[in-house]
Amino acid sequence: FDQPNVQESKDITGAVLREAQAAGVVPALETTGNLTDLLRQAQPGDYLALLAYLDDSPGVAAALMELRSAVLVRCHLPNTLGYGPRYLHSTGQLHKGGPGNGLFVQLTSDAREGLSVPGAGYTFDGLARSQAVGDLAALVKHDRRAIRIHLGNRAAAGIRRLVEAIRH
Repeated sequence: FDQPNVQESKDITGAVLREAQAAGVVPALETTGNLTDLLRQAQPGDYLALLAYLDDSPGVAAALMELRSAVLVRCHLPNTLGYGPRYLHSTGQLHKGGPGNGLFVQLTSDAREGLSVPGAGYTFDGLARSQAVGDLAALVKHDRRAIRIHLGNRAAAGIRRLVEAIRH
């Protein structure tokens, strides 16, 4: 398959990872926008893509389902959910190279344990964080309506706060 935008994300990720390695840090993940402001931009035919760079725990999964439901009920906006970085190989090309009717919310949390990638000089978490940074940069490069919401160390609680903001 020809997936030029997936490769583009990989290239950006590689640059982010090299820069972080050279500086001896993991890439910073900061909130870049507000969910309610992003939802106000929705137009007929749009959808919301939740891009979850989070642990797939039962609490997080339940909170994400609550968020999806709130977006559908309150905003009448169809939505998708993909766990990063694995969604990059299934819907990543559509997000960046598709028709441009998506609103993208990347959800991130604090670093997990620093398990090293053998022989690579970085951790799996550093790689995933680099992929999140690279993916958001590629979305923005293609003029996609995209934000990151960093949830800190209590992802499920942070998602539930988003649900409450939508409901009110």
